[in-house]
Amino acid sequence: MKVLWEGVMPAVTTKFKADDSLDLDAFAININAQLEAGVNGIILGGTLGEASTLSDAEKKLLIQETVRLVRDRVPVIINIAEQTTKGAILAAKNAQTYGASGLMMLPPMRYKANDFETMTYFKEVAHSTDLPIMVYNNPIDYNIEVTLDMFEELLKNENIQAVKESTRDISNVTRIKNRFGNRLKILCGVDTLALESILMGADGWVAGLVDAFPAETVAIYELAKAGRIKEAIDIYRWFLPLLELDINPQLVQNIKLAEVATGIGTERVRAPRLPLQGAERERVLGIIHEGLRTRPVLSDYKSLRKESI
Repeated sequence: MKVLWEGVMPAVTTKFKADDSLDLDAFAININAQLEAGVNGIILGGTLGEASTLSDAEKKLLIQETVRLVRDRVPVIINIAEQTTKGAILAAKNAQTYGASGLMMLPPMRYKANDFETMTYFKEVAHSTDLPIMVYNNPIDYNIEVTLDMFEELLKNENIQAVKESTRDISNVTRIKNRFGNRLKILCGVDTLALESILMGADGWVAGLVDAFPAETVAIYELAKAGRIKEAIDIYRWFLPLLELDINPQLVQNIKLAEVATGIGTERVRAPRLPLQGAERERVLGIIHEGLRTRPVLSDYKSLRKESI
């Protein structure tokens, strides 16, 4: 399925049973809630998906199950976060075999590659697959920045098509648009900068709190793109305390707690992660409960997309 690299794409969480196996029933509940809300794609195996704890067999199962659930309504994208070029090429090959429509790629893990090594890594994976690629640019968390000069070289590969923009520099959206126009699609990767990025021209939003609040997330995007800025801002201001749960070392636990509160997820995480405890748990639950208490009534945001077609 063709990936347009636009709209809201949830970085979904992975659901586990009490015995630590995959909980595909709970996973399906969340995926169906995302589809009902009108998301534009599903991203598997990111940080929120606890990818570093998943086996290759589990990744295969998640891709295949998601492809089955979405039934060609939206593309399924798998994150690649590998330590070696060989491993990344194999992951890309497997993703295509299992039915994924696209890739989200981090720079090499653990090793702090220099610019030339980083570009070579991305280019060799791009040459190995027909799948379109979104580069995940997050220098704050992963210590490697993909600069605009590096993108100039990377974009010689036609299947490198998008960036998950997580530099935390809102001006970077404008810099990218000024330099590359529509050749490099921009998806904001930081929940707390999403509306700002969309208003500055970002094409989409790789979202986290969407896992618990899919309708509100998509509504913000659709309203902003339709020019109904005040309505988008009103929802966004309500949402911000919840969105800040995504920029936290325990973002997986935070968002899974929110999924429980909205009835579309479970709290179980895979060790070494553990559920939140004590005062921090109470703090996060307080934010979630206040968000639910003041949850806005949404307009018919889905009709906005139909009007723009």
